[in-house]
Amino acid sequence: MSKLNDIRKIYFIGIGGIGMSALARYFKAKGVAVSGYDRTSTPLTRELEASGITIHYEERVDLVPKDVDAVVYTPAIPAQHAELVFYRENGYTVVKRSDVLQWITEGSFNICVGGTHGKTTVTSMTAHLLRHTGYGCNAFLGGIAANYHTNFWSSEKNVVVVEADEYDRSFLKLVPDVAVITAMDPDHLDIYGTPEEVVNAFIQFSQKLKPGGCLIAKYDLERGEELTAANLYTYSFEDTRADVYAANRKVLNGSYVFDVVSQNWTIPNVVLHMGGLHNIENCVAAITVAKHLGIDDDKIKAAVADFKGVRRRFEYALKTEDHVLIDDYAHHPEELRALITGVKSIFPGEKLTLVFQPHLFSRTNDLANEFALSLDMADEVILLPIYPARELPMRGVSSELVMSKMTVAKRQVLDKEELKSWVAVNKPRLLVMAGAGDIDAMVQPVKELLLKG
Repeated sequence: MSKLNDIRKIYFIGIGGIGMSALARYFKAKGVAVSGYDRTSTPLTRELEASGITIHYEERVDLVPKDVDAVVYTPAIPAQHAELVFYRENGYTVVKRSDVLQWITEGSFNICVGGTHGKTTVTSMTAHLLRHTGYGCNAFLGGIAANYHTNFWSSEKNVVVVEADEYDRSFLKLVPDVAVITAMDPDHLDIYGTPEEVVNAFIQFSQKLKPGGCLIAKYDLERGEELTAANLYTYSFEDTRADVYAANRKVLNGSYVFDVVSQNWTIPNVVLHMGGLHNIENCVAAITVAKHLGIDDDKIKAAVADFKGVRRRFEYALKTEDHVLIDDYAHHPEELRALITGVKSIFPGEKLTLVFQPHLFSRTNDLANEFALSLDMADEVILLPIYPARELPMRGVSSELVMSKMTVAKRQVLDKEELKSWVAVNKPRLLVMAGAGDIDAMVQPVKELLLKG
């Protein structure tokens, strides 16, 4: 904690990232002078600038502050980045985002939510439950909570809800009082090498629990029997063998109504206005956290009913009699499977057109068969070219590789301009846009095309 108290000026390389921006907001709230660099201006960086944070968008050493106490970078920044090299070669304190989260959480009661998918929604739901019910928490989210239009908030209560990111093994620097594990599916194999190593890392994460801590894990995880804790609860969408699960589910006016059932308690008629069957399961996980903390059932129900979701998690960009446009961050085969299943549960019988932008050449190469199987669940699929993020192209790896493995009759690869032309001509009634790259910048143009007469 003393490290934090010494910081008066801090600089972020990659400040526009969702995790980095939450930390930038944290330091700004503490009265620290915050500045940073990112490659491009985005709605998120513009929000940071509006709050008084100085950001530049050119990789130039002459633009960086020379009197900072700490420099924070994201692992997505290349090692040869000119600004990063300058700070390292000149003896500055240069740390990863995960190091700063470790400093922040050293002296707090920590609820850490990990998983290869689902963690952003569970983190946001949990933090919202604690805030809405008056329990109180500081929150570091991996998405923008729609209720509060931010990915960070502070509280007088010394409780931290934080998204525990498995990329680069960052989450192993956290020490949870309560840990949640939503999934341990293969991902980030560029870091881990094998699916087995991914699971090993999550088991290590569970072992970081403080003595007497609580572990809440999805039921029936592979090697789930290796997850142990003083207080251990499993949760499920509807498997009654889990310690906590949803039952008596129905759809009412486009929302889900269900009971949350445990051996020792039941919360009836929980109303969730967020679409996607997988989000019922995410809600069960968040409610299990709240129950472990002793929060009143009626307060929990009121908080869930008030939850407006997370930006780009089953987010309705348009919902009219003529058109539905859903924007989602899904970038893993299992996330796509959950997304498509959820859409079909709310719009049964409707033709579902999915636009998907693969994220990373390595992930596309490692999981091409799995992507094809999930995408085949849609009625029509349009693939955008791969979003490279931090990677260079890989020989033979493209969106065409995934398409070649698919069986759904209507499938094609289009660039962004071709997609806009296609939407203008075809005007699909139910359109879902998914991906973790820059596909979100296409949502507004597509929405406008759908609304044109």
